[in-house]
Amino acid sequence: MIPKGKKLFRIFFLCSLIASLAILSTCSSRNKQSKNQVVAKVIRRDFSSTVLATGVVTAQVGAEVRVGSRVSGKVERLLSKVGDMVKKGDIIAELEKDDVRAVVEQRKAELAMAESKLSGLEKLFPREVEKAEADVAKWRATVFLAQKDLERKKDLLKEDLTSQQDMERAQEVLSVSEAELVTAEKTLELTITQYTEDIKVAGMDVERAKAALASAKAQLAYTTINASISGVIGSVSTQEGETVAAGFNAPTFVTIIDLDRLQVDAYVDEVDIGKVKLGQQAIFTVDAFPALDFQGKVKAIYPKAIIQDNVVNYDVVVEIIQSSEGLLRPAMTASVTIMLEGRSNVLAIPAKAVKRERGKNVVYIPADGKAERREIKVGFQDGEWIEVVAGLEEGQSVIVESPSPENERM
Repeated sequence: MIPKGKKLFRIFFLCSLIASLAILSTCSSRNKQSKNQVVAKVIRRDFSSTVLATGVVTAQVGAEVRVGSRVSGKVERLLSKVGDMVKKGDIIAELEKDDVRAVVEQRKAELAMAESKLSGLEKLFPREVEKAEADVAKWRATVFLAQKDLERKKDLLKEDLTSQQDMERAQEVLSVSEAELVTAEKTLELTITQYTEDIKVAGMDVERAKAALASAKAQLAYTTINASISGVIGSVSTQEGETVAAGFNAPTFVTIIDLDRLQVDAYVDEVDIGKVKLGQQAIFTVDAFPALDFQGKVKAIYPKAIIQDNVVNYDVVVEIIQSSEGLLRPAMTASVTIMLEGRSNVLAIPAKAVKRERGKNVVYIPADGKAERREIKVGFQDGEWIEVVAGLEEGQSVIVESPSPENERM
């Protein structure tokens, strides 16, 4: 039999051994858990939130113009080629002019004829009026004399110094003179009316001839194709010797692009469009010059969405506010960064620490070797950092890596 003292010693030894193993297991588990956790502190920092978008360089309205001909004809000279720099008013091409020049000369002759007719009427009018007025004056004098003669004959007849026949003859002369006076006055009125109308019609013929001449000169001017804006020739659609026909749409000779009036159409995701405002600053790069940053600002936000492959984007127009020195070209792909409202001295944690569970934002904080779940409210995100609006205090620790379910404390 084992002595009672030795038996008690063995029981005590076994209990001590079991306790030691339990302590070692707990410490090992805690050390393992602590080793696997990545912990970060809640700190204060400044935020410069941005929206990233992909866009394309495009020409502003009026910065890309297709120059064509307003008249038909054969291209006699083409003076521009792709890549040429032109200024507004420079001659780009010329059509044959002989037939249009002939029309101009014909219109000039018609105008000269109309002006000659008007001039003749203006010179003849005073003479004819003067002649008609002289006839009126003559017959007025004749009527006056006839009246005096008739009165004298009446007085003589009372004294039996003349015959009834002489008095009747004087009466007849007066009546004829009065009739001639009425005719002369009507002739004068008709002459004035007729020549006034003729001069008016002749003046209208002159104006019509002038308009026809102006139209012919315009047609002649249209045979010379001038640059409507300053820029670079982007494409040439017509060659020398070709015959162009002007119809409802003017045939295009060249396309001119003003490289100083470009913009960027940035396609912003529907999630971020609510943050974008007019006037916000923007920076963009293009694949051709990845090391260069171009400055811009938000000029317009199109209200209509662009849906492609079930992805909803909105067109945000970015105005280029610095000279591109001719580096940018239409259709270049642009990577756009739009600067949003900045925040300073706000609480922040790594964005990886925030989990989305059951529609809420949560983090896990270490507490007595376990992970305690904490609901928080977040704000702006700036790269790898996210703003904490409520739920945490400065200096607290949060677990960046996801904790094991058995370690959570609800």
